[in-house]
Amino acid sequence: MPPFLSPFELIAFTTVLGLVVGSFLNVVIYRLPIMMERQWREECHDFLELDPPESSEVFNLVFPMSRCPHCQAAIAPHQNIPVISYIFLQGKCAQCRQAISMRYPLIEAFTGLCSALTAFHFGYSIELLWALLLTWGLIALSFIDIDKQLLPDSITLPFLWLGLLLSLFNIFIDSHTSIIGAVAGYLSLWTVYQLFKLATGKEGMGYGDFKLLALFGAWLGWQSLPLIILLSSVVGAVIGIGMVVCLGKDRTIPIPFGPYLAGAGWLSLLWGDEMIQMYFQLIGS
Repeated sequence: MPPFLSPFELIAFTTVLGLVVGSFLNVVIYRLPIMMERQWREECHDFLELDPPESSEVFNLVFPMSRCPHCQAAIAPHQNIPVISYIFLQGKCAQCRQAISMRYPLIEAFTGLCSALTAFHFGYSIELLWALLLTWGLIALSFIDIDKQLLPDSITLPFLWLGLLLSLFNIFIDSHTSIIGAVAGYLSLWTVYQLFKLATGKEGMGYGDFKLLALFGAWLGWQSLPLIILLSSVVGAVIGIGMVVCLGKDRTIPIPFGPYLAGAGWLSLLWGDEMIQMYFQLIGS
């Protein structure tokens, strides 16, 4: 980032950058699960020695270009400006005038807001760069989990290894704390999973949740894990009960835990020490 920016300009620059990245995250959130399903289908065909599936157009994070989901009209660059284009087009396709989901600008705005808060907290520092990358990765993971109840290894594992790598340079934490944190993060939820399965015969969570907590252990150390587990569990329980009581959601339908875990981890990244100090002050009082 340009070193000549003032603190206010840094936050403004990071906000705009976050809006642009949010637009790309919309693509990742929609396309990555489809890409994974296609890969699984191809692997099943290979394993069963079946004829390969019919060839189709290239489908990845770059191609085909963005298009309207209703009329398939290509979206021009000037129609793809984060948030602004949605407002200018009044939330409708420029060609067929069908409504475009408000989710797209909301994710863009949310990414911009989280990026601004991250810049405000870290300021000019090497930590800001890596914290922004982690923030964007967590947003993609959260919305994919909401849609598909899936936390892709293609996002989680690279960030886990990145956290371990950063610890070699004492960025955020040291290597000793990072390695123990990664192991403790994975084993803690894995142990809960095994005990729950032994007691009920059901699976209480997925392996992606273990890896996500291991990711936070690698970035923030084992000391942060109790806070992350507590925050995510309390918020998840409150929202889950609220959905059952207020919205009549079927309690047998699983609720993704990844977004709560990601949110708790992100809060711990920015304000973990302050929250722990506040907790002990409340206990002391």
